[in-house]
Amino acid sequence: MCGITGWISYEQDLGTARGTLDAMTRTMACRGPDAGGVWLDTHAALGHRRLAVIDIEGGKQPMTVERDGRTRLVTTYSGEVYNYRELRAELTARGHSFRTGSDTEVVLHAYLEWGEAFTERLNGMYAFALWDPHTEELLLVRDRLGVKPLYYHPTPDGVIFGSEQKAILAHPAVRPAVDAEGLAEIMGYAKTPGHGVYKGIQELRPGHTVRISRSGVTLRRYWALEAREHTDDLRTTIEHIRELLDDIVGRQLIADVPLCTLLSGGLDSSVITALAAKGLAEGGRGPVRSFSVDFAGQTDRFRPDALRSTPDGPYAHALAGHVRSDHRDVVLDTAALMDRTHRDAILAARDLPLGFGDGDTSLYLLFKAIREQSTVALSGESADEVFGGYKWFHDPVAVAADTFPWIAGGAADTFGSGGSLGRRSLLGKDILEKADLDGYTAARYHEALAEVPQLAGESGTQRRMREVGYLHLTRFLQMLLDRKDRASMAVGLEVRVPFCDHRLVEYVFNTPWAMKTFDGREKSLLRAATRDLLPDVVADRVKSPYPTTQDPRYALALQEELRKVAADSDSPVRPLLDSSALAEALREGAAEPFRTGTELVLGLDTWLRTGGTALEL
Repeated sequence: MCGITGWISYEQDLGTARGTLDAMTRTMACRGPDAGGVWLDTHAALGHRRLAVIDIEGGKQPMTVERDGRTRLVTTYSGEVYNYRELRAELTARGHSFRTGSDTEVVLHAYLEWGEAFTERLNGMYAFALWDPHTEELLLVRDRLGVKPLYYHPTPDGVIFGSEQKAILAHPAVRPAVDAEGLAEIMGYAKTPGHGVYKGIQELRPGHTVRISRSGVTLRRYWALEAREHTDDLRTTIEHIRELLDDIVGRQLIADVPLCTLLSGGLDSSVITALAAKGLAEGGRGPVRSFSVDFAGQTDRFRPDALRSTPDGPYAHALAGHVRSDHRDVVLDTAALMDRTHRDAILAARDLPLGFGDGDTSLYLLFKAIREQSTVALSGESADEVFGGYKWFHDPVAVAADTFPWIAGGAADTFGSGGSLGRRSLLGKDILEKADLDGYTAARYHEALAEVPQLAGESGTQRRMREVGYLHLTRFLQMLLDRKDRASMAVGLEVRVPFCDHRLVEYVFNTPWAMKTFDGREKSLLRAATRDLLPDVVADRVKSPYPTTQDPRYALALQEELRKVAADSDSPVRPLLDSSALAEALREGAAEPFRTGTELVLGLDTWLRTGGTALEL
């Protein structure tokens, strides 16, 4: 994978900016633990931290193309292009020569051959910068679904950019500040494409490029979901989905380092693990390695809730035994989840207190354990958004609501952790009025709805379910992708997401809702396309989201941390809280209901203490 950063200034000589660039690049060290490099020119400074996955020796960066004794093009690149072998063969036939076996070099030559239209040929997850020393123009590129992050900060004479906000904030000209809209973005439960939260910082939207030149900044969309008529019958649709999945997973098994899968025992991760096991066996590469997360004693003491009806453990073990994977459970206890070192590490990785609580911490610890044995992991992320897996897809009230369906379906305050009172339960009236979260969410919802492509003659349920699918793929999925990227790259683990392949997303997006639910269940098409790979107990399991701890000691430990914040007159978050709610949260028996709100408050407190961020409300 990797971390990238850079600075373009048309009014300064950046050949002497090594100190600033080094500071920016150092913030990406976790993303790229294997190597680092910088490239400096008069008006361009590019930094790179490398996680070596393909062509270990030859893929060092920043990488250049030299022609006629001069540098023709430079890149600092993060991600993977899964069709790089086909592109390399085509470029070779067109007269290009290569000195490495890396996909990075293929990207450079693809741009030289096809210009900015090369983006339409890429299949993968990526975020990168291309600098042309001759035209003195920078091109930033991000993959179609937004698997890999990329942010930029326009300046009066250029731009500062990075894989994460922290790389930009390391530049002395950028001050960390968040206004009321940024705070609403933090507290909300829908990720606004393009919003960087910090003032002045923008996210490069998925499927977009941005070109920086002396004449300014030009944003261009090269991909978006489109409404097309679906003409395949049910059998053909199921067969095509399986063909796509076989090809997608096969491509994503390419790596020059140890590879594994994330296995929860749900349909999505089980499909990926089974396909990976099949592909590796056919290539003579041995059993697939798989990993699951669990909490000490949770399987034995499991309590069903509104989202999770069954524990993951038994189903993960059933699938692991079925495909004969080399499986390991990563079992966490409350002490590990409450360890300040772990909580601070994931907060630093995410740059923001986004309030997923123990869901974030456990994911970080899972990835940390996996990294001891593997460098690449395949994940089942995004199958629910693509195939309609969440329960609110099938809840008429949530579907009909005039807001994001997952909010209407009750997921906003329970998906990441627990607690019945919600993330805003401890915040004061003044800050809630300034953030105007309800108004902000409503505006973002209608903004998203206006983007949805429509098919002529489409109406009623099919039209609404197209809208629901679009909202999930562009506003909900990005939260989960960012979370997974930050948690994994914090420990130098590359996580690949086969269900985000744009060919699969485009095809299923246009499949009629009646076909997606042809057997009266969630994810009917995925189940039908892959049932032969799975034991029935796994294939028929009802959707269960990522687990959170049910140990009551966790909520009690949070309550004690909150008590310390309440007693600290210097706490930066204390003035933002509602005194009555705080007193109620500290009472005996209140720890669990206020759990989600407490996690947000503790995150805000640490973020404001350590990041130097100014709240400008």
